[in-house]
Amino acid sequence: MTWTLHATGRATDPAAPPTVAGIRAAIAPVLAELAATARHREDTRDHPFGQVRALAEARLLLIGIPSEDGGAGGTSRDVAEVVIDLARADSSVAQALRSSFLIANRVAVRHDLPHRERSLERLRHGDLFAGTGNERTGGASGSVATTLRRDGSGHVLNGTKYYSTGGLYAAWFGGTAVDENGDIVQFTVPTDREGVERLDDFDAVGQRLTASGTTRLTDVRVTDDELVRIDRNELRNPWLGSFAQLYLASIQAGIAAAALDDAVWFGREKARPIKHSTAGRTIDDPYVRHVVGQMAARAHAARGSVVLAAEALERVRHTPDDEVRTAGATAAIAVAQAQYIAIESALTAGELLFDVGGGSATDREYAFDRHWRNARTVANHNPRDWKAAVVGAYHLAGEEPPTTGLF
Repeated sequence: MTWTLHATGRATDPAAPPTVAGIRAAIAPVLAELAATARHREDTRDHPFGQVRALAEARLLLIGIPSEDGGAGGTSRDVAEVVIDLARADSSVAQALRSSFLIANRVAVRHDLPHRERSLERLRHGDLFAGTGNERTGGASGSVATTLRRDGSGHVLNGTKYYSTGGLYAAWFGGTAVDENGDIVQFTVPTDREGVERLDDFDAVGQRLTASGTTRLTDVRVTDDELVRIDRNELRNPWLGSFAQLYLASIQAGIAAAALDDAVWFGREKARPIKHSTAGRTIDDPYVRHVVGQMAARAHAARGSVVLAAEALERVRHTPDDEVRTAGATAAIAVAQAQYIAIESALTAGELLFDVGGGSATDREYAFDRHWRNARTVANHNPRDWKAAVVGAYHLAGEEPPTTGLF
């Protein structure tokens, strides 16, 4: 499918500065197409390559990039809200773009980021990114077996990465490797480089089209300027994982909204009252109304908590150095709270959807089960009980959240 984007700003005129409103207008028809085809595509394992490319060409990733860097100058809230809407249309696509948004966020908040100008140029060009440090080697979580060895004037990479989110869509792949000294090194290489093999073997119960499978690296040539040595200096704000976690919460909020959309549609268009109902139409049944009301409240709570957390995260960017640690911890806790609420809301909404109709609601043609499956899969990234315990420790004892990257 070939998309023609009709909107103001960068999407139609490369010389014009992008705006949040212009980007949102440009992606609106793409989101509508994703929402209309999500059920069928998941059933047939049909990756929406055309729609994802259209989103990239609309410069979606520039929403949160400062205007002086060629971006739309949007806030963390602007980014979170567009991710919610993207996940509402198709949460697999939202998840597939997570690595790209993480790169964009690092560029936006860290002016000292290594190779920042290079990353900016790729974002402005509409490139997509994939990356992971995850491996299935039997070692502890976070352990790295991928190797980087000096070879002539450059290096070679060898290893296998899993959960390569967005790998099939991306132009660039990044990850971690161990060098000859035992140090962890970050790398970024083109996905079309010889020795890089991307597999469509992700086999989770949900989020099936996130292209999160295996990436094999076999004697991949790497130059010095494609490597970044891990900076062990103390960071201005040690909670660098907060945006990544906010992104996951935004996806959950979108899933809750999508389940509500399907409940409203099914209640209006398909469902029939049960035999002992007091109503002649499903939409008049008091219990169906109660169910949809619960779903609406949960979707609203999820979105609201994500927006509040995004605003807390935005404040960190503008906090003086002597106060930033406190602000960073507060924002990390706000994000953890939002995650807990968003996960619970999405899982519950996905289950309540089936109370809107009878047996026909379970017909596979509707694929209503995908909402719960998708929410469950995203939730397994980081156990929500850990989030709740850390939040409790913060409020009760003033303990800072961990700086592991998961807060």
